[in-house]
Amino acid sequence: MPDQENKNQMLYWAARMGIPVSAFGEGLQSLRLHEVRIIDLLPEMLIMVRSVVADKTLSYRRKSIDIIDRGLLISFQNIISRASDQPMAGNRHPQEQPHVQITPLHLESEVLFPAGITIRQISILIGLDYLKNFLGKDHRTFEYLFHQEKTLLIEEFMSPQMATVVNEVVHGSSAITLPEAYYKLKSLELLYLLFTNLAHRQAVPHQHLRHEEIEAVYRVRDRIASSLDKPWAQDDLVKLSGMNTIRLRKLFTQVFGKGLYEYHQFLRMQEAARLLQQEHLSVSETGYRLGFTNLSHFGRLFERHFGTTPKKWSAGSFS
Repeated sequence: MPDQENKNQMLYWAARMGIPVSAFGEGLQSLRLHEVRIIDLLPEMLIMVRSVVADKTLSYRRKSIDIIDRGLLISFQNIISRASDQPMAGNRHPQEQPHVQITPLHLESEVLFPAGITIRQISILIGLDYLKNFLGKDHRTFEYLFHQEKTLLIEEFMSPQMATVVNEVVHGSSAITLPEAYYKLKSLELLYLLFTNLAHRQAVPHQHLRHEEIEAVYRVRDRIASSLDKPWAQDDLVKLSGMNTIRLRKLFTQVFGKGLYEYHQFLRMQEAARLLQQEHLSVSETGYRLGFTNLSHFGRLFERHFGTTPKKWSAGSFS
């Protein structure tokens, strides 16, 4: 489908969801939409599949969405470099990491398209009653998602299995037999993979989030990600957040599913895996670059995360 047709389709559905053309400003012209598909399964679900790259960084404020009465927006974003068709390399901003974000439809949020980065995205707008029916009795594990009066935000790293499904759907043929059934099936597969991951999160009481608290935990997350070779002192992160220590630790774990130090270690290990596999650094070079002075400790930590040693990972012997 030509780029202008893709833009027209996106703008039509954006308007139906309460997002006016003016929200994009002049930046709309910098967006190149390689693929846009909308699968209308309303009132239960709306599926949006798109592959887009911005010539210059574009952001806009997404207002409350009322196309579904009570529901969630679940967005799977696989971020790919334009040149290599591989996940973005080195020191990228956390917003440029492949991830999944869950928000209530009534939550306003900032949408970012970084310059020169291809975003393959599947966004699922889903009614709470339909989601509860999909999860069956297991919905009790995720009771925090069904309190519409609370403002919540959940962010999860995209697993390799999710990324595979996202790429499969985005690159799928336009001549699919039974397209509604196909996209519904693939969306439910993504939801299954996501909720399987969420089921392993530490159980924490979910609290209502104020807008400034959401901004605060993301400031802290960005600061943690800015220094993988050395963790920031907790006192510095608390000061940055403007909250007390207990509140910050609770809300950070609630949003990201990991504590402050655990999140830092997770990012370190993800970067270690990338350096070994894509940059072809040696085990010692990788460990030292990420601030490890004891390579035995680095090896044990890596094996705990990936189930194999850095040396075997580097050699590709991790199947």
